[in-house]
Amino acid sequence: MGKVEVSWFSALCDDDYEFLGQPDPMLKSSWEHCRNIVLAAEKGGFDNILLPSGYTLGVDTQMFAGAIAALVKRIRLLMAIRVGETWPPQLARAIATLDQILGGRLTVNIISSDMPGEVLASAPRYRRTVELMHILKTLLNGQSLDHDGEFWKLKLDPPRIATVSGKCPPLYFGGLSEDAREAAAEGCDVYLMWPDTMPAVKEVVADMTARAAKRGRKLKFGYRAHVIVRETEEEARAYASRLLSKLDAAEGDAIRAKSLDSQSVGVRRQAELRAAAGDEGYVEDNLWTGIGRARSGCGAAIVGDPDQVLKKLQAYQAAGIEAFILSGYPHAAEADLFARHVLPKIEHGLLAG
Repeated sequence: MGKVEVSWFSALCDDDYEFLGQPDPMLKSSWEHCRNIVLAAEKGGFDNILLPSGYTLGVDTQMFAGAIAALVKRIRLLMAIRVGETWPPQLARAIATLDQILGGRLTVNIISSDMPGEVLASAPRYRRTVELMHILKTLLNGQSLDHDGEFWKLKLDPPRIATVSGKCPPLYFGGLSEDAREAAAEGCDVYLMWPDTMPAVKEVVADMTARAAKRGRKLKFGYRAHVIVRETEEEARAYASRLLSKLDAAEGDAIRAKSLDSQSVGVRRQAELRAAAGDEGYVEDNLWTGIGRARSGCGAAIVGDPDQVLKKLQAYQAAGIEAFILSGYPHAAEADLFARHVLPKIEHGLLAG
């Protein structure tokens, strides 16, 4: 198998715990804490790092990205952008500027959930997403824009500042609903999935490959999951249990409800996995769904010893996955464990555009 991109996660959205559901002031989203996660991931050898987007909690993604870009030397940034928060031409300029600071090492995660204070039906929300991806690609590819859309009507030349490559950075995007799948097939470059069973992963890869092919396009595939790796499987499973040892069920429900995507098809699928799991939360070998009891979105972890975790990642790779975005609690400590126990065994590198 060829190279895969292996990324980590910086908890800009306050999502860092020693015990799930138990906030720790030392792990709260802040410039210092999230900076340290990024620097730890770079030191550990990860290829990229996701900077997530939140509103109610955490620090601002674009401001953080601009600050951290000057401190990193090798790692890519995967900056999350929530559709509608920034006027698209200004967003194109911001992306080009940040890519220049990074020396061409920027990738972008397009988020299509509602903006704070807004409720927009699925179909128009994803049409807005497709418009944004089209606008960004046109302007950042150095082309003049003449766009008469449902959400933006724009006629202008590209910004004077361009990315290092002169092209739009790769756009990562995910979603399981029919509207989301169609939007991804139309406009993104890397289709992201949350944890699922191996048959379901293969089904989604096949479906999205076919949808993109109808448009004369090809997609790359990414997989977002948590990971718990220890020297033995027993130690890894014990740590998983420890993470939940102080969780109050009502607090877990409250945490999930705060998310702007808490009612999405993808989130419902994570709940289905938890319901289908055994008594200890494992829905298939080494895939533990307990994480989802205290967070919305990505709700499962790959759990095991180094060889088991590597085997699981290789199975996803064989199914078509070309990029992994991993995380663990607490994020800096778990990045170090994965970097020491598993990452050296993986042939990895930046995902080609």
